Amino acid sequence: MYKIYILFFLFFINLTQQVNSQIKVKEKNNKLVIAHRGASGYLPEHTIESKVMAYAMNVDFIEQDLVLSKDDVPIVIHDIYLDDVTNITSKFPNRSREDGRFYVIDFSYEELIQLTVYERFNPKTKEQIFPDRFPLSEKSNFKLHSLQDEIELIQGLNKSTGNNIGIYPEIKNPEFHRKNGKDISLIVLKILNNYGYKTKTDNCILQCFDVDELKRIRNDLKSKLFLTQLIGTPGQEELLNKYATYADAVGPRINLLIAGYDQEEKIIISNLVKNAHDLGLKVHAFTFRADHLGEFTTFNNLLEFGFYKANVDGIFTDFPDKAIEFLKEN
Repeated sequence: MYKIYILFFLFFINLTQQVNSQIKVKEKNNKLVIAHRGASGYLPEHTIESKVMAYAMNVDFIEQDLVLSKDDVPIVIHDIYLDDVTNITSKFPNRSREDGRFYVIDFSYEELIQLTVYERFNPKTKEQIFPDRFPLSEKSNFKLHSLQDEIELIQGLNKSTGNNIGIYPEIKNPEFHRKNGKDISLIVLKILNNYGYKTKTDNCILQCFDVDELKRIRNDLKSKLFLTQLIGTPGQEELLNKYATYADAVGPRINLLIAGYDQEEKIIISNLVKNAHDLGLKVHAFTFRADHLGEFTTFNNLLEFGFYKANVDGIFTDFPDKAIEFLKEN
């Protein structure tokens, strides 16, 4: 029912109407828009359809979260689990581990691509996490795919359109992979190298939350890619000097950009971005969602806070079209 050719039609319409003006805007303000799991505010996250839609929005980078299959294929999926975005419980009901969860790493690539992908839901209650997004439906036919699949899609579109949209892969839970006898970073780096992503000029940014793993990627595996150290908890921002020895950027959660509030309940900006810039680090903050605003009244207020008040260099967003339009208007 939801055919990819519809998205390609949207893609070409979008390109003809917006691409030239958006490129000029982005060159002027030098702020990056990173499609968080694709255009995940509109289509199920990390599906090919979501990536095509993000590409059509003319983002700077498209994100790929990576988890290994049983046969060492990097699968584009946000978590090591399958039961909150697929029909794994009905397709392979007897393949869970003792904790009741279904793990990507326990299934082959051929088995994984048989699954149907849905908008993220709670595996216990079956309720959709973001209720106003793409509806859960048994009639959907979205599928999982590999890193190689997505690279070939993006590189193919770059060639056919003349654009140069980058990839932003994330090594997910390397410690879990090691405990299961797999070196995910080594496998991913080999694939990236095979597709021409080798240096900081190759339009690929590699990210990871694991500090030791990102250091290993730089120092032991000798990667020359642009590296982003993701930081998700308070206190980590105090380690910027350490991160600057091996990383090129940091990726903080939005809340780490806030130091507190003044007597009028106005936000006090933290020193994270300034301190990172002083060390030569870029800052790519996450995650900017139009349907999850927190203390902000509108999405534009949230974008203004991130781009201009906190002065981040780029944002991960589920709604890349809205971020690009905001930059265009400002």
